[in-house]
Amino acid sequence: MKPLLEVLLILDALDKEGSFAAASAKLFKTPSALSYTVQRLESDLNILLLDRSGHRARFTRTGQMLLEKGRDVLQTVRELEKQAVKLHEGWEHDLVLGVDDTFPFSLLAPLIEQFYLHHSVTRLTFINGVLGGSWEALLQGRADIIIGALREPPPVSHFGFAPLGHLEQIFAVAPHHPLASEPEPLSRRTVRRFRAVVVGDAAGSDCPPFRQLLQDQEAITVFDFKTKLELQISGLGCGYIPRYMAQRYLDSGALIEKQITPQAGPEAVWIGWNEQTAGLACGWWRDAVLTNNAIASVYRGCVDE
Repeated sequence: MKPLLEVLLILDALDKEGSFAAASAKLFKTPSALSYTVQRLESDLNILLLDRSGHRARFTRTGQMLLEKGRDVLQTVRELEKQAVKLHEGWEHDLVLGVDDTFPFSLLAPLIEQFYLHHSVTRLTFINGVLGGSWEALLQGRADIIIGALREPPPVSHFGFAPLGHLEQIFAVAPHHPLASEPEPLSRRTVRRFRAVVVGDAAGSDCPPFRQLLQDQEAITVFDFKTKLELQISGLGCGYIPRYMAQRYLDSGALIEKQITPQAGPEAVWIGWNEQTAGLACGWWRDAVLTNNAIASVYRGCVDE
């Protein structure tokens, strides 16, 4: 095989150091060995990379082109070497993260930047999970780790989980919705007289506090909480919304919080992972999410987005 890669290293060192003597010191080889390697490639390809007619060798046009494009090749090779080492150490090549629809994804952006700054060997893929669908994505192998999952973890071995905290959900309606003028606390019987907006997961059910109110109630089923929020702001229905999602609209008056009896309590939120397939990248994300103050603040109470 032609010693192209070795020549690229020599040309790069020669350009940076200015002479064969200095380049040889950097590469820990003799000047004659470097010169011989370059000449052998010139002979093999019948090209001229260096003009040796003067006191100091200069790059020909061909040599300059090979130097410039060769540096891209060298960078690629160095990255491949890093990836090979990382994979050997236990960093995954791909990691699929399932993020529940109730989770504030914007809080993951700084973690993504931090992760890629040091661990770019792992390719990240994010998928959306809705309610119980987050656990299903993990159990079915469609996600390696899930973040912000609601409901209790399934009693299955080989899967790890840890609590993120609790998600506060409030019952909210638009100011022009009929329930806005009803005296509080609202009874379940009163709420059932009006159309609900629910988010359907794979099982077709909404968040736990609202499932109790849906018996024989007219409802619009949507695919995510953002759409649910928009419909409730428009007055087309009522329902529970995570407080952190609704807070800005409560502050602006676009939504009104209504008390219901009996009042629903905060719901536990989890992070889960597959212990059989978890590598260093999975562990990094688990620890980063569990120790992140911004994420913790969402599940200790409400925050403004």
